Amino acid sequence: MSEAKRLKQLEDENAKLKKLLAEQLLDAAAMRELLSKMVGPPVKREAVAHLQALMGLSERRACSIVGADRKMVRYRSRRPPDTALRAQLRDLANERRRFGYRRLFVLLRRDGEPSGINRIYRLYREEGLTMRKRRARRRAVGTRAPILVEAKANARWSLDFVHDQFASGRRFRILNIVDDVTRGMPGGHTRHLDLGTARELTALIEQRGKPGMIVSDNGTEFTSHAMLAWAQENRVTWHFIAPGKPMQNGFCESFNGRMRDELLNESLFFGLDHVRAKIAAWVDDYNLRRPHSALGYIPPAAYAASLITNAQSRAKPAEALIAAG
Repeated sequence: MSEAKRLKQLEDENAKLKKLLAEQLLDAAAMRELLSKMVGPPVKREAVAHLQALMGLSERRACSIVGADRKMVRYRSRRPPDTALRAQLRDLANERRRFGYRRLFVLLRRDGEPSGINRIYRLYREEGLTMRKRRARRRAVGTRAPILVEAKANARWSLDFVHDQFASGRRFRILNIVDDVTRGMPGGHTRHLDLGTARELTALIEQRGKPGMIVSDNGTEFTSHAMLAWAQENRVTWHFIAPGKPMQNGFCESFNGRMRDELLNESLFFGLDHVRAKIAAWVDDYNLRRPHSALGYIPPAAYAASLITNAQSRAKPAEALIAAG
């Protein structure tokens, strides 16, 4: 009986040991599978260094567990530190806090920097300058038929109001007017009331010429009798978007987002004169210096000048043919 009892105990202990061994083998296989999924030399170097420091493993064994080549672990980068370029990139990113690496690359190229966009992107990531992305919005399903306009300045303007407030809490509104072709902003005006909308449009037309069409939403500041009379008087075609469809005024909505992201959310306003000065400086920078992604990363003013040059170059052969005929 004692021998049978001892044999039973040995069998129980053997079963427990087998179970522990199986669990350890499973854990080791899972760890190897996890480590094999590591991609990139820097991550594998860190894993090998961690195993060596924490568990005292040799380099050969740590590399075998992680699945890394020992030459790769021992490799040290020979890239230059790029101290001057990194400092220039940081200063530019601090000045243009809402610019991504593509626009920063364009600005660096203007200053004579010969580096390619991949190098600038690598330094941009290493310096921790990546902007926080906005949450993705739901996209509408289906196709849209845009209003076709001629490729020239003043072919179509888009209008909309943007709200903000002073440091004291008093609110004000900004009338944004965007040229849909050149993507430039011919005017930015602050108003507490909507009584000056027609007057501002009249002054702007005297400076830049009459637009072929104006697009806006159905707000009361645009659908009032005074504005309808002004449009009829000046013979300006006014197109109202469908109610509840702001993307039909997409050019101005996109501009409003850029303005709020780069100017309004980054500034503290103390008075109406301060608002006008800040908007004038930002609009001047937007039209003359800021690279626009939809225009091939050139400013709206340069794009408008290129349209005029192309129109003149197309007109010269036509004039020559008329003269020859």
